[in-house]
Amino acid sequence: MPDPINDEALNTLFRRGRSYNGWKDQDIPEIMIHAIYDLTRCGPTSANASPARFIFLRKDSDGRKRLIPHLDKTNVEKTLTAPWTVIFAHDLDFHEKMPELFPHNPKAKNWFSDPDSRAVNAFRNGTLQSAYFLMAARGLGLDCGPLSGFKNAGVDKEFMTGERAHWRSNWICNLGYGDKSSLFERLPRLDFEAACTIL
Repeated sequence: MPDPINDEALNTLFRRGRSYNGWKDQDIPEIMIHAIYDLTRCGPTSANASPARFIFLRKDSDGRKRLIPHLDKTNVEKTLTAPWTVIFAHDLDFHEKMPELFPHNPKAKNWFSDPDSRAVNAFRNGTLQSAYFLMAARGLGLDCGPLSGFKNAGVDKEFMTGERAHWRSNWICNLGYGDKSSLFERLPRLDFEAACTIL
């Protein structure tokens, strides 16, 4: 049996993890982005399909400027000042990589031949992978600012072109070292009895 992680690690990942709205003026090297992805890709997905795709935008980059018009106004400043922003997307044609990702079963690609079912799988497992990413980033000492206040259709038109034409945006997350003065009071969470049922 694997040993549980210690309580301090759980604090970092969950109890003290917050959604940041402001950022310290401190850069993050690109190697850190690679390290987060290397952890993210280890998380399980259905048949190892791994449909999540990631678009990383550096602060002050052309890509960041192209993103800003598609954000809700309340998300503009926090995104402009974050060292990195990642657009989480999923690949509607993820099944094309199944021979590489599920090599012991050459027929696995056919499991996802129906476009509607494939879209559901892409969204579900891509969302799962993006949650892994958030936890990996926290685990490596970064803070996250997840947001969903943006126009998906606009982001897709702007970024999901060419080789990415079959990708679809899901949500966006800013990354950096958070400015604690930007935090709100932590909001309530549902207790076990309100959210859970044991049958």
